[in-house]
Amino acid sequence: MAKEINGCSIRPGTLCVELDLRGADLRGADLARSGFRLSNLSGADLQGADLLNANMDMVDLTAANLSGAMLDNADLKRAQMIKAKLNQARLNNANLKSADMAEANLTGAQLKGAKLSGAHLMGAQFRDAQLQRADLSGTVMTGADFRGADLTGAMLDNATVEGADFSGATLDGVDFSQVIGVCKGCPGKSD
Repeated sequence: MAKEINGCSIRPGTLCVELDLRGADLRGADLARSGFRLSNLSGADLQGADLLNANMDMVDLTAANLSGAMLDNADLKRAQMIKAKLNQARLNNANLKSADMAEANLTGAQLKGAKLSGAHLMGAQFRDAQLQRADLSGTVMTGADFRGADLTGAMLDNATVEGADFSGATLDGVDFSQVIGVCKGCPGKSD
């Protein structure tokens, strides 16, 4: 029997649109292919949750804990993820276009092929993250930490990199000629 939280049935493929799930305990929940569009999950505990292929367009995940969560192929367009914990999370091929991830912790996260164009990544932590072939064009990553991250083949066209730290990052095939600002460890753009 599925668990119910504020009218939301916690099970794979559930549809919980425009619901208030603030602070919900969803640790390890199987929510693959679920829909949470426009829902409020701020402060929710989603550690280790399965959110593969979930629709989380415009969801509020402010200060939510998604450590170790599986979000491959999830739709997180325009999501509010300020100060969210996403360390060791899997976001491969996820759609994070225009998401606000300011000060989010993505240490060791997998974002291979993720679409982050137009996202706000100010002060976010991407240490040792896997960002191969990620689209970071037009992002604002002022003060973001990419130390030790793998950005092989990532796109950074028109990204604002002012104060970002790419020291020790793998930058094979990354073109910094169109970035805005000065950053640490950037070929030709270092301070």
